[in-house]
Amino acid sequence: MEKRIRAMYFTGTGTTAKVTSGVAYRMWEEMKKNGKEADPAVSFVKAANINFSPFEARQKVYTFDENDIVVFGTPVIAGRVPNVLLKFLDTIEGGGAMAIPVVLYGNRNYDDALIELRNILEVRGFHTVAGAAFIGEHSFSRTLAAGRPDSRDMEIAYSFAADTAGKITALINENDGDNAKIAQALEAAGPVYVKGQDPIRPYYKPQDRQGNHINILKVKPKLDEAKCTGCGLCVTVCPMGSIKAEAPGVVDGICIKCCGCEKKCPEGALYFDDPGYLYHKEELELGYADRKEPELFI
Repeated sequence: MEKRIRAMYFTGTGTTAKVTSGVAYRMWEEMKKNGKEADPAVSFVKAANINFSPFEARQKVYTFDENDIVVFGTPVIAGRVPNVLLKFLDTIEGGGAMAIPVVLYGNRNYDDALIELRNILEVRGFHTVAGAAFIGEHSFSRTLAAGRPDSRDMEIAYSFAADTAGKITALINENDGDNAKIAQALEAAGPVYVKGQDPIRPYYKPQDRQGNHINILKVKPKLDEAKCTGCGLCVTVCPMGSIKAEAPGVVDGICIKCCGCEKKCPEGALYFDDPGYLYHKEELELGYADRKEPELFI
């Protein structure tokens, strides 16, 4: 019998991909070493990761079964799972697979994102066995949580992977690799405990110092045409398909402010100048400069 381990993630600037793929790979390494006791023996295979960031990738239907183990990651937007992903997430079929929900946030707070992702996965037929919240450089900023996840974060991620792999291999070995018995044990254990409130709270709303809401929902990056070379990288990285090949740099559709286009543009041709956006960015940088640490749940 084979168990397939992979990461599945949405990532704007690469932080979610770095953590989830790292966790999945280290889990596979650990499970190869320690998962030989079940009778009949269970082998562990590192399956191809699934990146559902590109718009086209979210037009597919993904199905899993009880032989899959998925490290499932999303960024945090406004303290929640990004709402633009909810329709897509509702099409995934877990089929009794094990899942490890992981969220990446920009050093403010992950609020209810992790428990929301856990609940979504459970509803879609996964059994959640561990979960984690990690920190990534804030999409709006180059100074808030700059360079994270860093080497310290990744050490924690690898330790989390080893502990999660140990939990799963013990479960498999204790039940002799029998999927029916494993499923019963997972049902009895229930969803993994993670922090957050349920019912899920509303999305976080930016405020000024007087408590007035700053609405940046429709803000989009602008293009400095003098700097743009038309390379098309922004077309490739936009997860919403809102930048077209015939007009590189022009955001002509939904913008979730993942800032992948702005941060990855080799010429620095994309920029934000909206006063509310810039005010909120500065408030985040001033108010949340202290280093937050990953939170793990196994």
